[in-house]
Amino acid sequence: MGRNTRRRPRGARRATFAAVALMLGGGGLVAVNVYASATDGATGGGDRTLTDGAQPGATIDCPDVGERLTEVPDGARAEVDTELAALDQQVADAYQRLRDAAAAAPDGAVDAAEITGPLQEQRTATIERITAALARVGEPPQGLADLAACTVSTPEQAPEGEQDQEGQEDQEGQEGQEEQGGGGQAGNGPVAADYADITSVQPTAQRPRQRANASRGTFTTSCGVNENGLFNSDNIIVAPGVSNGAHHFHDYIGNQSNTAFASDEDLANAETSCENPGDRSTYYWPVLRLQNGTVERDAESPGGGIEGNAGEIVTPAEVTLTFEGSPVGEVTAMPRLLRIITGDAKAFVNGTANANASWSCTGFEDRQLKDKYPLCPDGSSVVRTFRFQSCWDGSGIDSANHRTHVAFADPEGRCPEGFRAIPQLVQRIVYDVAAPSLDDGGRTTPLFAVDSFPEQLHKPVTDHGDFVNVFDEDLMGEMVDCINSGRTCDAADLPDGGTPPGGGGGEETPDPSEEPSEEPTEEPSEEPTEQPSEEPSEEPSENPNEEPSEEPTKTEQPQQGEEQTAEPTHEQPRGDGTATASAAPKISASPAATARPSTAPAGDGGAESQAAVAAPERTGSGTEPQAVRGGLAETGAKLWPAAAGTVLLICGGVLLMRTTRGKRSV
Repeated sequence: MGRNTRRRPRGARRATFAAVALMLGGGGLVAVNVYASATDGATGGGDRTLTDGAQPGATIDCPDVGERLTEVPDGARAEVDTELAALDQQVADAYQRLRDAAAAAPDGAVDAAEITGPLQEQRTATIERITAALARVGEPPQGLADLAACTVSTPEQAPEGEQDQEGQEDQEGQEGQEEQGGGGQAGNGPVAADYADITSVQPTAQRPRQRANASRGTFTTSCGVNENGLFNSDNIIVAPGVSNGAHHFHDYIGNQSNTAFASDEDLANAETSCENPGDRSTYYWPVLRLQNGTVERDAESPGGGIEGNAGEIVTPAEVTLTFEGSPVGEVTAMPRLLRIITGDAKAFVNGTANANASWSCTGFEDRQLKDKYPLCPDGSSVVRTFRFQSCWDGSGIDSANHRTHVAFADPEGRCPEGFRAIPQLVQRIVYDVAAPSLDDGGRTTPLFAVDSFPEQLHKPVTDHGDFVNVFDEDLMGEMVDCINSGRTCDAADLPDGGTPPGGGGGEETPDPSEEPSEEPTEEPSEEPTEQPSEEPSEEPSENPNEEPSEEPTKTEQPQQGEEQTAEPTHEQPRGDGTATASAAPKISASPAATARPSTAPAGDGGAESQAAVAAPERTGSGTEPQAVRGGLAETGAKLWPAAAGTVLLICGGVLLMRTTRGKRSV
């Protein structure tokens, strides 16, 4: 029998092709819609509380009135502090208006006078109240009225002190940030230019050489990593009695009564997270966040999501608190309730004169960044270091601008005239966070950044640390004796306020009296250690007046009294002490696998300033959008492509089934 050569009917063939086309088209619409929905919430697709459409980098630049108030009599202190907090709130409100106006304008252009005019009127009235309060108890400083005017700074007109640092943007990374509405989850930073590859950074200048009579001991206190989740947006030093005085959230360890309303008596009688109960000191710093869309309990709170501080709060992997001595002599005890702030929360607009935080990576801590977040190689963790002022004026526990009662030693380690050396607090905080994917604006691996005042745009140069000394006097005396005698002590080994049984008090270092005064104690290692136990082998200069490097690839020139460091190696130390070629920072193709612990309620829950929004239960990956967005109209607008695709898939399937049946009947 011959082969059947009848051709299939053309109508059936066309129907089959049409069915397949419908199914492919419908499937494509569904897939595209699912992908778009997933990426929308993954990196800043959550609620951008500060409107998305504003030009990235635009900010409000106002003179810092508080910096000018070097003397405020006690009779005016409370009123002045309240008015200074009002100035900060006015700037935050003006920044919100700037963002809203830019979003509403067709081309994003804003008439700056519409923002700065009303702001100047508000600031003028507030400064007049400050002047009047000072006049009632003494002579107010001249020129305060001249500080009322503010400007709107754009990316092309960065504030003074940032022009060189921010002038050259990484174009590819910037485009990725623009997809997020100007950078960051809340649209107000950070941007790609705020990060630098740590392997390209030159080693930082060494610390001052130690003299023969240096106080070489160290005293360590262990107070946890804020695993109990104590946060708020107050600042007991700068804005006592004012809720949300910081406009950003802080991590707290040590003293557990850290609110703006805590009195000195409250601090002295508080619980502490420190292993030695004789240390009730308070240690706090801005939280670090992953900008991954996670809803934190402060998402709808002032200082949190309302002011652009959005995303998952990262609990440190490690916090080390070490008190060190002076390279030129002995130290004296800190006065009880001494307040110290290091760094400047407003350095982006104030300039970098008081900027003092350092950023690095484990295994690379001889390289320190002032104005960039580090991109760490795979297997290396982010390290954040604060070296506090080590000189005290011998009289006050605070000053009007919270700076002039303490000072940094000069490059050779000497305190200014009239100041005395005190134990220097060195605060080292380690985070297990992956290098963000800058090429796509953090969509693949999220950006990380510290909380900041909204107009400071989450710049790393604004990082800062705060400390209030609430050591028992006996324990402070043990600290001083330990440091001056050259011992290595841990507060956890001591009873509350005393020496350990047997009177040891720690390991004693060799007597340095035989060493020549002009030679350093030991030669610094040219290669970084993988995980320094206390401090890196080479530290940045503790002088806060040193300007951050404009290019991280250029070697910083040592200051007077500092030695030139060796050329950097680009080798990553291994555990056996040998080195291997360092890998480039990992720009991961998938989000970091390590899950972050959920945030626990604050330790003192009843404080007025504590965020009252409970942490929602997290499911899945925990990367929910920052706030619930949209209603039925928005939902419908987002889902119609998937719905249309589903209809096309069904129609194609039905048509294909009918065509198949028709073939069988032929």
